[in-house]
Amino acid sequence: MSTTSRGPGRARQEKIYREGVFGRVPAVPTDFATLEARAQKASTPTGWAYVAGGAGEGRTMRNNRAAFDRWAIVPRMAHGNTTRDLSLDLLGSHLPAPVLLAPVGAGALMAEDSDLKIARGAAANGVPYVFSNQGCNPMEDCAAEMGDTPRWVQLYWSTDEGLVDSMIQRAEALGAGALVVTLDTTLLGWRPMDLNIGSLPFSRGQGIAQYTSDPRFMEIVRERVAAAAGAAKESTEVTLGAIRTLLSMTRNHPGSFGANLRSPEPRAAVETFLDIYSNPGLSWDHLATLRERTKLPVVLKGILHPDDATRAFDSGVDAIIVSNHGGRQVDNAIASLDALIAVREAVGDEPTVLLDSGIRTGADVFTALAHGADAVLLGRPYMYGLALAGERGVTEVVANVIAELDLTMALSGAADLASITRDRLVENPSVR
Repeated sequence: MSTTSRGPGRARQEKIYREGVFGRVPAVPTDFATLEARAQKASTPTGWAYVAGGAGEGRTMRNNRAAFDRWAIVPRMAHGNTTRDLSLDLLGSHLPAPVLLAPVGAGALMAEDSDLKIARGAAANGVPYVFSNQGCNPMEDCAAEMGDTPRWVQLYWSTDEGLVDSMIQRAEALGAGALVVTLDTTLLGWRPMDLNIGSLPFSRGQGIAQYTSDPRFMEIVRERVAAAAGAAKESTEVTLGAIRTLLSMTRNHPGSFGANLRSPEPRAAVETFLDIYSNPGLSWDHLATLRERTKLPVVLKGILHPDDATRAFDSGVDAIIVSNHGGRQVDNAIASLDALIAVREAVGDEPTVLLDSGIRTGADVFTALAHGADAVLLGRPYMYGLALAGERGVTEVVANVIAELDLTMALSGAADLASITRDRLVENPSVR
């Protein structure tokens, strides 16, 4: 019988402690509170507002964390397990751990070439990255960074159906493992941190690279430019802020800066994006067309009500992601973990259900799995790592979460993911 307990947790610990012998410390803090505090110092006000901010008074963000605090893990002793298996099969891919990187838009607010660095950080850990539809690097470039590591693609349902088809076709062409349709952002939520400084990255051409790299989108843009060529020019107030916005649009548009500066395309692309990027009328009828439009596994992100979950699976989708968009859309919405409990009870054990929003640590992952999540999506923590140390920061944050999950399993007696069951938790008596 083996007397050693190897796994990603112990390996990560040993690496950090060995480096410490030489006076070297991790690129990012290993606890979330310090990670968040240092990331805020490293970020611009606009970057921090967009990534860290939430809807309204921030109550949904607090609800997400309070939901995790209401549950306590009950470790079991003398279990004799010396190894753990964190792997799982998910929608046709074998993953080393039940963690994916969530799509987060406008990542270049935190670091240049953000999506490429995130893709490499995900690949370094062998976990999927869900390419953001509001990313700052084209999805094809991100796929090229990931090698054989699975990648999924997020879809915001545009008001232009041709653009929807084009995005789907691109996801298929790059070998996406799933199409993740985000349901909860048909309109932007009320986000005071952004509103108070008048900052919307997309209006400056940030976070629209999936669009400006899309042939159908650019066809629409050029049609608009041509239609406006003979019209009377709209007068624009010239301010320092307007000049900065124009320069940002120019820098973020494909092509040379000089050519873009003389072209109406960058501004037209931003205006087109703002007009058509998401469909406020998105309905189950729209979603029903997906089976005719793609052979990719379809995942619906943003489910919170058990009836919506049941309807999703009845309609033939392959998985759902229980998510409140990290608390960014509706203030005082139900915590995603609380919603997960009700959703899993409604749909039963068989359907694939993932959890997004509120995950901060490996212990959080354990709690989510115990409540029935098949895997989780990590968001703000890896973005904070990106802000602090780029690709290495993303890599280390993800490695730390997986390491803590492994150690939590080891110290709680769970040999594999299937053994992380509801009876390993109790309601926390110290939280009322």
